[in-house]
Amino acid sequence: MIKVENVTKTFDGFKALDEINLNVEKGSVYGLVGPNGAGKSTIIRHLTGIYKQDSGSITIDGQEVFDNADVKKRIAYIPDDLYFFLNSDMDDMAKFYKGIYKNFSMERFEKLFSVITSIDRKKTIRKMSKGMQKQAAFILAMCMMSDIMILDEPVDGLDPVMRRQIWSLMMQDVTERKVTVLVSSHNLRELEDVCDTVGIMNRGKMLMERSLFSMQDGITKLQIAFREDKMPAMTEDSIEGFKLLNSQKSGSVYTLIVKCSDKEIKDKLAKYEPLLLDSIPLTLEEIFIHELGGEHYGIKEIIL
Repeated sequence: MIKVENVTKTFDGFKALDEINLNVEKGSVYGLVGPNGAGKSTIIRHLTGIYKQDSGSITIDGQEVFDNADVKKRIAYIPDDLYFFLNSDMDDMAKFYKGIYKNFSMERFEKLFSVITSIDRKKTIRKMSKGMQKQAAFILAMCMMSDIMILDEPVDGLDPVMRRQIWSLMMQDVTERKVTVLVSSHNLRELEDVCDTVGIMNRGKMLMERSLFSMQDGITKLQIAFREDKMPAMTEDSIEGFKLLNSQKSGSVYTLIVKCSDKEIKDKLAKYEPLLLDSIPLTLEEIFIHELGGEHYGIKEIIL
């Protein structure tokens, strides 16, 4: 569906994107994560045809995106920094969208106001709060009936109830219309609930791109306890030959994050007859921190 191959982009000598590759399957939800300055918004502006890459290719269903009006009409894009016309209300913006996007649904536009009831459709949008403007952007985007939604920090500024409502509406489109969603967000807990695939970026490069399941399968979090006379070989950075990403001790119980599969580490430790050996679900946030830790971006101890 969406394919990015070896894309590089430089601004005034600064390499914002460095031979990046990215693949998004049709009807999937792809989470793009990374620290500030990683290049997430830059690649999104390439995917929506705002920027043209210096090298490499960006295609949707085999067609180049840049300077291609037919492809762009298939994309609903909500940027982090919203823009609306001066003095326009929701009805004004709906008429404008309807004139550009042939699939824009006025029927859905009316229905969404029965769901998102906090919006005054006759109020000038620029006079609304940031959260209200974000809701307005979602109403317009979802009425485009697009094949693809590209979202940059989409629910930033929304209250928890509205965030859940917006995600519910989007996931309904993914299920019923096979809409493809690419979302960049710092809210990793939220992405964990909706994403099929996650790409982690840092310094203009794609560090990894895998299904959330396979990411969790490659790193294991354990709680373990042993008798004093049956302790495995463990150093600050390894246990039984496996890379140890993090280790904490509370009483006689260790909480470890190890770079290997759950089965591998449990098979290795079974011979020590542990008193406690439990797996704990690893969050996307923990994966993010420990993967970037390998790129010298881990959480450092700060002494004040």
